[in-house]
Amino acid sequence: MMPIKRNASGEPINAAEAAGEAWMLAWQQMMDAGAKALKSNAFLTETRESEVAIAETPADVVFQIDKVRVLRYRPLAEQRKDVPPILICYGLFGRQTMIDLQEDRSLVRNMLMAGLDVYVVDWGNPTRADQFLNFDDYIDLYLGSAVEHLVEANGGQPITLFGICEGGTFAAALVAMRPELFSGLALAITPIDFKGEPDEFWRGEGFLNSWISNLREDDIELLIDTYGMLPGPITGAVFSSLTPINSMTKYNIGLTNLEGDEAAMLNFLRMEKWIADRPDHPGEAAKQWLNELYRENRLVEGTFEISGERIDLSRINCPVLNIYALQDHIIPVSCSKALGKFVASELYEEIGFPGGHVGVFVSRKAQGVVAGGLVEWIDRAVGGGKGKKSKKKN
Repeated sequence: MMPIKRNASGEPINAAEAAGEAWMLAWQQMMDAGAKALKSNAFLTETRESEVAIAETPADVVFQIDKVRVLRYRPLAEQRKDVPPILICYGLFGRQTMIDLQEDRSLVRNMLMAGLDVYVVDWGNPTRADQFLNFDDYIDLYLGSAVEHLVEANGGQPITLFGICEGGTFAAALVAMRPELFSGLALAITPIDFKGEPDEFWRGEGFLNSWISNLREDDIELLIDTYGMLPGPITGAVFSSLTPINSMTKYNIGLTNLEGDEAAMLNFLRMEKWIADRPDHPGEAAKQWLNELYRENRLVEGTFEISGERIDLSRINCPVLNIYALQDHIIPVSCSKALGKFVASELYEEIGFPGGHVGVFVSRKAQGVVAGGLVEWIDRAVGGGKGKKSKKKN
């Protein structure tokens, strides 16, 4: 015999009444969702493109070679003389504008307000004319020339290089090649060991590594040779597929739940604007990234070469700060932390940020943990506090 369902008062529940209550609950939930959606839709209707502008911190071009430019941000506070200039190097899979998303979520502004002299590499907009550019060009020629220019402008004194994601891999390689040019190296969400420690991956971590590892070299060659480039829309689709539920629901459920809140909506739209602006990745460099690094893991194997020179990460002899995200679904933690195996312990330290890949830069918490930690490290390790013993942070 089926048990009799009862209400909170212990009275038997009539089946028809139960169905009616369930229908009313569902109707109320739909009405609530509709009301939230109307608020968000109304805000979207009234919002103008100028209101979702990103990367508005003023900067001037101080160096250019081909399409690659170096921009110097204008000071927002009195510049310190005891801290070397810092050059930020983002990767080729996205735009450096993410580091200056909006005024209250801007790594750049935090650094400028601390009195730092901040520069950034702008890789430009690669086209098929650039399809044969490889890592020799991007790391040795373009990034290397930019660093040489800033060192010369700094009276011949070394500078600090801050690499992000793919740009962090570029930075680590260049510092290993030309250690005399650098007073410090900071990395964020950067792959060093492209295999990592799969046994330590949390659920949802390492999908990209597994997927690329299971591609054949000729699969990658065919894809890139077909287009001449690795198209931005394809890489965007790959990254979206790593978080399928979020990718499918952010434009309906996600936006609805914001209920038209102005600050939250503008932050959402600015993030989407950055995500949509995904350039094509030059073909030959993309082949090296996917085959030599992801599939063959040459960087930590000691067989990766730039301009005919084998990259030996143990040649990095300046202070190093390695920032990684504990919930990073794109770059596993162990892929980033591997750098610590190559750098002397007294020079190396880490910050493990409790967030995701992009949250390292755009979340509110990151403004204190990441930006604050970076500024503090620069001051202590390469600036006015140079000489104090480094320590690891987890």
